[in-house]
Amino acid sequence: MDLFGPAPDDAAPLAYRMRPRRLADYVGQEALVGPGKPLSRMAETGQVRSMLLWGPPGSGKTTLAEILAAESGAHLERLSAVMAGVKEIRAAVERARAMQAQGRPTLLFLDEIHRLNKSQQDALLPHVESGLLTLIGATTENPSFEVNSALLSRARVHVLKPLGEAQLIEVMRRALADRERGLGERRIRVDDAVLELLARAAAGDARRALGLLETACDFTETTEAGGEVLQREALDDVLGHQASAFDKQGDRYYDLLSAIHKSVRSSRQDAALLYIARFIQGGGDPLDVIRRLAAIASEDVGNADPRALPLVMAAWDAYLRLGDHEGQRAIAHAAVHLAVAPKSNAIDQAWKRAQAFVAAQPSLEVPTYLRNAPTKLMASLGHGEGYRYAHNEPYGYPAGASHDCWPPELPRERFYRPTEYGQEKRYGQLMAWREELDREADQGEKT
Repeated sequence: MDLFGPAPDDAAPLAYRMRPRRLADYVGQEALVGPGKPLSRMAETGQVRSMLLWGPPGSGKTTLAEILAAESGAHLERLSAVMAGVKEIRAAVERARAMQAQGRPTLLFLDEIHRLNKSQQDALLPHVESGLLTLIGATTENPSFEVNSALLSRARVHVLKPLGEAQLIEVMRRALADRERGLGERRIRVDDAVLELLARAAAGDARRALGLLETACDFTETTEAGGEVLQREALDDVLGHQASAFDKQGDRYYDLLSAIHKSVRSSRQDAALLYIARFIQGGGDPLDVIRRLAAIASEDVGNADPRALPLVMAAWDAYLRLGDHEGQRAIAHAAVHLAVAPKSNAIDQAWKRAQAFVAAQPSLEVPTYLRNAPTKLMASLGHGEGYRYAHNEPYGYPAGASHDCWPPELPRERFYRPTEYGQEKRYGQLMAWREELDREADQGEKT
């Protein structure tokens, strides 16, 4: 037996044996395989177009490629971007030419296409463009980031969704009933409640659902009637702790961080906690959450609640001192505070305005009265002359336009524009009061 070839049907995992062979048996992805939908039309006409199937593990990407090849009568070449290089791509191209000579088209199923480097994608491009190969690329990552634009423009992207619990239960029911490829010969009785638990643990992944079902069926009990029953108690050891892991460099990782940020910004504390818990339980680094919360403290809360940033930094310190388990509460503490706090992006907008203004003023000079004068020469040049020490001024404020610290040759610009929310409203009042002091001082100078 070839250890590296396909496993015999009787030894293959249940998920492999139950893979649908016709589009009519495919469960899920109704937007693609329903009546009159794109992939159904391709199967009916036998005209398969190059495509990228983007979806999570277990959503049926490989199965779709095999069904489309079978129903269109095409020769199917399978490559994995993890293992394939330019040499393997060229070999597949030669086999495709041989098939073309026999009047048979070739579909190239390229798993994990996002892992192909530029030279490998370039080697593939002319053969997809010429029609020698019809490409079906499968990816769990956003193809707009991972696939070069030339290849992307020649293949339509189809998005696959995780299967719902009802769809996963349907997949498992079929496996329990199928006497040829599934578990039907064993006549296993399984309550809906047990299948619901398995479907929930599978988290949208049909392959995982069937794997869990197959393992669970190793713990069935024999009934007096000669059949078997799968009890709820048998699942405890099978499921254990179901951590929903994800690729820490993939889209789902950054999607969760984005969801955390946007939930806090939207003042939705419960949603923020939901996504933080999902992120950490999926294997995400809690310090990445703290870093994002620190950014939120200035970007989205700012001076509406000046306590926000110190509180996040204290939570960061608490996490490092307490360790992961206890420290996670400090992260939750900071997240809830930020979500409930009044919001202002005035600091973020002020900083962006200042950066843009400075970029347009390359010759900006510091006024001489604000410069240090550590030497006699610098003092003789007027450095520091006319500077008014704020603590010696009434109200601790050197009033008047002549001492506004702004370069006199530049147009005056207001970067920071406080909102009416939280403590920032008070900041606005203080700024307005000081502007009134400036006007009074300027009028006194004129008279």
